[in-house]
Amino acid sequence: MTLQAEDEAVHTGISRAIRAHLTGAAVAIIALTGQAAAEGHTGDARTFIGERYAPTIWVDPDGCEHWVMDDGWEGYMTPHVTRQGIPVCRRGNTCAVMNSDQLFKTGSYHINKHSKARLAQFFQSAGATSYVIAGHTDSRASDDYNMRLSLNRANAVAAVAASTGARIADVRGYGERQPIAPNNSARNMQKNRRVEVICIR
Repeated sequence: MTLQAEDEAVHTGISRAIRAHLTGAAVAIIALTGQAAAEGHTGDARTFIGERYAPTIWVDPDGCEHWVMDDGWEGYMTPHVTRQGIPVCRRGNTCAVMNSDQLFKTGSYHINKHSKARLAQFFQSAGATSYVIAGHTDSRASDDYNMRLSLNRANAVAAVAASTGARIADVRGYGERQPIAPNNSARNMQKNRRVEVICIR
């Protein structure tokens, strides 16, 4: 058998399977219709009532909008674009840089009570659509340790934000990888130990 003949045989087999499936479905529909007629029903045999659900907008960590059905639980999401096909993206800017030494004890990611109150007040008044929280450390300790610590600290700040009803787009931990000053003095290392909040408006 040639390759072309083999392809035609496969295609014919698939076509027969599809026809058989559709024929079975048609028989089921006819059976339901006949049952409805026998029971004296006219018009539509059954009425299906569905829930009306309007899609909402989700803003990704880069500030771009997406249409989401049922908050993504049903797996429906599509980019929100203009008529020209250009993604609709919002402006994001760093709206707060918080010194980690004022929020956490050395090596810890538990926020003290006073700092929680200050953070909550900030998120209640910032008025952004959503937030990206990023944690940073100095270069002391190992890279793995600093990555974990910075992410845990960012998550702690994000938890306070969420408790005020703020929407968190993303939480990131950069460890020592994005310093704002050389790690060559105590003062500079203190600058690098920080949590940044990016406001998406």
